[in-house]
Amino acid sequence: MSPADLVARRAAAASVVADAARMALGFFRDRGRLAIETKRPRDFVTAADRTVERHVRARLAALFPGEAVVGEEEGGEPASHFWIVDPIDGTSNFLAGSPLWGVSLGYVVDGEPVVGAVEAPVLREALAGAAGCGLLFNGAPLAPGPRPPSLGVVSLGDGADDDLGEMVALYSRLRHAGWYAHSYHCTSVSMMFAALGRLDGHLQPRTTLWDMAGGVVICREAGLAVRRLDRGGGNHGVWAGTKAVLDVSLPAGA
Repeated sequence: MSPADLVARRAAAASVVADAARMALGFFRDRGRLAIETKRPRDFVTAADRTVERHVRARLAALFPGEAVVGEEEGGEPASHFWIVDPIDGTSNFLAGSPLWGVSLGYVVDGEPVVGAVEAPVLREALAGAAGCGLLFNGAPLAPGPRPPSLGVVSLGDGADDDLGEMVALYSRLRHAGWYAHSYHCTSVSMMFAALGRLDGHLQPRTTLWDMAGGVVICREAGLAVRRLDRGGGNHGVWAGTKAVLDVSLPAGA
């Protein structure tokens, strides 16, 4: 894929996510009226998730006719290249009135995310990136530069599929190495914060591709090291951060 094509898709992804974020923010302001369903323990879905995803699908169908789309709520089949969307990442935060939720969109080619856009509507912050083409922050090019000094803080992703022994071991390695951890319960916003230098990294041994695809691209374009692990059955792991973070946090053999 040419740089020009990547840049065009970055612009499209940013526009689609911005439009979806405005829609999601309307639902957020009226969230008390939403009926809540539980897909499994602590995993919620509302009409907002479904409506926003359908809107994203419609926009992508108009912009890129015939291209495959996979979404958290309505599924879909991956292809050699496809879009993948999480319409409201961090639904529990969304429902609780926390600002830490986002809209995430990625474009995947041969299994690798190459375009990504993430927006945190309440925070009014958006990042979009494409492989080798840099980042846009709120629509404007984000000039590359040195990262802020290390804060010694990372975020840890959590979820119903976690292996508790694995998570305890990871946390223990971090603490023994002098790192502190937050858990925001929103992969896309956590990876955005890492890309912007507010965290030294985001670590999530078990997640899904729709949660992390957009974040993988923006973290790489921000100069972070990113390692992914395909665990099979739709489960993935992601480690995104400075070299110092990954040296401590990656499991043996990863």
